[in-house]
Amino acid sequence: MAKISTNWRQDFFDRVEPIRLREPLAYILGAQNEGEAFVFNYTDAVLLAGHSCPAVSGAYKVTQKALKALYGAELPVRGEIRVVIKGGPSDLAYGPQGQVISFITGACGVTGFHGLGGRWGRDNKLFYDSKDMQFNTFIFQREDTGKAVQVVYNPQALPQDPRMNELIPHVLRGTATTQQKDQFISMWQGNVKRILLEDENYPGLFEVEDVKDFKFPKTASSDY
Repeated sequence: MAKISTNWRQDFFDRVEPIRLREPLAYILGAQNEGEAFVFNYTDAVLLAGHSCPAVSGAYKVTQKALKALYGAELPVRGEIRVVIKGGPSDLAYGPQGQVISFITGACGVTGFHGLGGRWGRDNKLFYDSKDMQFNTFIFQREDTGKAVQVVYNPQALPQDPRMNELIPHVLRGTATTQQKDQFISMWQGNVKRILLEDENYPGLFEVEDVKDFKFPKTASSDY
């Protein structure tokens, strides 16, 4: 049977850099040959979330930047990464963003895979720090070395078009004309494109720094 793929309206989706990781469970249980990479594309995150927006694209890019900072040219190991999200799952867009991050890294809360023979567990590796809410702040840590990085995502660094505020009510109410719908989509996905492909043009959009002596919380939690 021929492979069937989703058709996308936005051509730039295909130009987004994939995220590659090693997945030990895929080798152990026979889904892949040893050493092959799991490949996540931005469109995988769109399929997970059901839409493309600055929150979903931001979570994808945050994860990509964190993994590059932690591993350099080395392939990251899925399931050996821990993540702290600085806020609760209902704060900001942290819930949907946490799902994207979990999907890519394998890090989960209490609902994650418990492992086999005491290895390859994914549960209690994603923690929502609701007691220390910080704006769009994410900490990623390697389990093997303990190295940790913090990524702060600042979408306010993107240019704001005042026409967006005029268009959104019409689009949401279903009263927008075809021209207004197209204009809204162009502006909305234009920001997504800037986040995924043009972030270097917007200083402060993503801030990455090492976190020294980071201690992952002993009790992890997740509400999804």
